[in-house]
Amino acid sequence: MKHLFSGGVHPDGHKELSRGTAVVTVPAPETVIIPLIQHIGSACKPLVAAGDRVLMGQVIGDGDAKSSPVHATVSGTVTAIEERAVPSGGSAPCVIIKNDFKDEAVEMKGVADWESLDAKAVAELVRAAGVVGMGGAAFPTNSKIASTAGKTKDVLINACECEPYITSDDTIMCTATADVIGGARLLAKVLGAEKSIIAIEDNKPEAIEALRAEAGDDPLIEVRVLPTRYPQGAKKQLILAVTGHEVAPGARSGALFNVTTTANVYRAVTRGQPLLEKIVTVTGEGAVEPKNVLVRIGTSFADAVKAAGGIKEETVEVVAGGPMMGKSVESLDVPVVKGTNAILCLTKLADSSAEGPCIRCGKCASVCPMYLQPLYMYRYAKENMRGELKRLNLDDCMECGCCSFVCPAKLPLTETFVLAKHMLKGGK
Repeated sequence: MKHLFSGGVHPDGHKELSRGTAVVTVPAPETVIIPLIQHIGSACKPLVAAGDRVLMGQVIGDGDAKSSPVHATVSGTVTAIEERAVPSGGSAPCVIIKNDFKDEAVEMKGVADWESLDAKAVAELVRAAGVVGMGGAAFPTNSKIASTAGKTKDVLINACECEPYITSDDTIMCTATADVIGGARLLAKVLGAEKSIIAIEDNKPEAIEALRAEAGDDPLIEVRVLPTRYPQGAKKQLILAVTGHEVAPGARSGALFNVTTTANVYRAVTRGQPLLEKIVTVTGEGAVEPKNVLVRIGTSFADAVKAAGGIKEETVEVVAGGPMMGKSVESLDVPVVKGTNAILCLTKLADSSAEGPCIRCGKCASVCPMYLQPLYMYRYAKENMRGELKRLNLDDCMECGCCSFVCPAKLPLTETFVLAKHMLKGGK
């Protein structure tokens, strides 16, 4: 039985721009920029200094148990450790490495008979590989494995990729199907679950076929097809869609893993392979040849875009991520990080000049997947009414953009809520 979550929208997918194109491997650049924080949690401290020679796969930054280590993605020489711009906005301390193009790597050893491992051992291998949630949250995956072992009936693998334009997860499922299924099987066994449910939207027929063929009749794997709807890939909405159970406010989502994360868990455990590269969708009407590219972490957006033929002159905005929740970048010099799934090149911006008065149509409330009241939240945010914003549970807003998408007055609802959250946390 399929369960529906509240609200949601059906924006044009535009996935045909990049879907089915051959994955292009981007040559490792002359210089990589490796941010020391690419996860939710404590920042890493550098373990190298300017002048040090590093090997590909070497840990160059680490921190406490709440952090996820970062690795050199090329061999070469550290030229600096300094603040650089990052895709999420602002800057972060980064290790700058000049590539010697030798790709001399540290020894990588996996565990072929992983079924003998317990959850603690798997979590340690996953942490050593620097695997984080690659659906956007970038939560250290080892922490999720450790906290959910023995506490879940089913493992939920998020393969929805519901944002328009993006096809990187879709590509992983079609080109690295064995790693996805292997990771789903591994997580189910290690966490003591009955099975892993791979939840995928019905607009990915090739991936569905590939996953089902690879899984065969394995009782540990179920490929669950859901109707396409945004933002189905959000954790609370996906859990409700699959299980019919709502996650209480403030409660953790449990054993839920992104599909690309799942493949990287398998690679980390069975091959000892750290997270050094990833598939990124370069797309949009402003991309000359939209496609999926395989890039080293730390490669600039400029080099990734170049592999897709560059951008058209009429491109007016480049976004890290999708059009609903992505962040606009000011420069193509920012590096691809673990959480980068798309580089979206847009040829036109929303017409802010058409912004008009709210007509109280209620559309924003009807599409909100969190049962919020965007109409009133917007009014209170404009008046800096903090008490009322707290009463309306502003912090529950997941910034999905549904309200802004349907607003006939073209009010900047989501943008306003982001700023209001910052205000409630003590920002100006």
